[in-house]
Amino acid sequence: MSNLLKSRFFHQSDLKAEHFIFPLPQTWWSRIYEYAWASQFVEEEDIALDAACGMSHPFKFHLAGRCKEVFACDLDPKIESLVDVKQAIENDFGPGSLATLSNKELEDIKRIQFKQANLTQLPYESSSFTKVFCISVFEHLSPNDRLATLQEFKRTLKKNGLIVLTFDYPTIQIKELASLVSEVGLSFAGEVSTEIPNDVLFNDLWGRLYCYRSVLCHA
Repeated sequence: MSNLLKSRFFHQSDLKAEHFIFPLPQTWWSRIYEYAWASQFVEEEDIALDAACGMSHPFKFHLAGRCKEVFACDLDPKIESLVDVKQAIENDFGPGSLATLSNKELEDIKRIQFKQANLTQLPYESSSFTKVFCISVFEHLSPNDRLATLQEFKRTLKKNGLIVLTFDYPTIQIKELASLVSEVGLSFAGEVSTEIPNDVLFNDLWGRLYCYRSVLCHA
């Protein structure tokens, strides 16, 4: 577990999942690693939030098949329409994608409690979640919104809960994250490494980007 909790860059040799509910597009270069890692934190009794879940992104569907309760929020108001969510799946993964799901998987999707929300003002009560997952979202937020988002994650997290986070570097610097974590009153759940390994996962589609993972908890 200590290695799983370690905050570090993803390695090309890390566990990956090229099929995660659906076959993942090649342009989702980091998701095959992020989902494989983050899914190892999912437990049967979890009350989990997929924060900024995206319309079609399948991590929330994975949670729905394994957790006690699943919440998913996104800034897009269409997230509250199951019809629109299903249409987004067909658009992004191809016509007939829904037909590849089992009856159980289709029923699991209906269990998700979808909500339109800004991460800086989450519409949930304090101490609601055992796990908060936020995958490849932080790099799209302003510095002020990153701080407010971490404050909201902390507020809605149960005692002994975990925040499972990934983001692009150098869009976000590790020192910046550490500063935010300290200011909010969170802490890293495991060891923190800033070393870029020889087999680091990277992509050059939008300039050289690396993917970093981190697990946070109450200080």
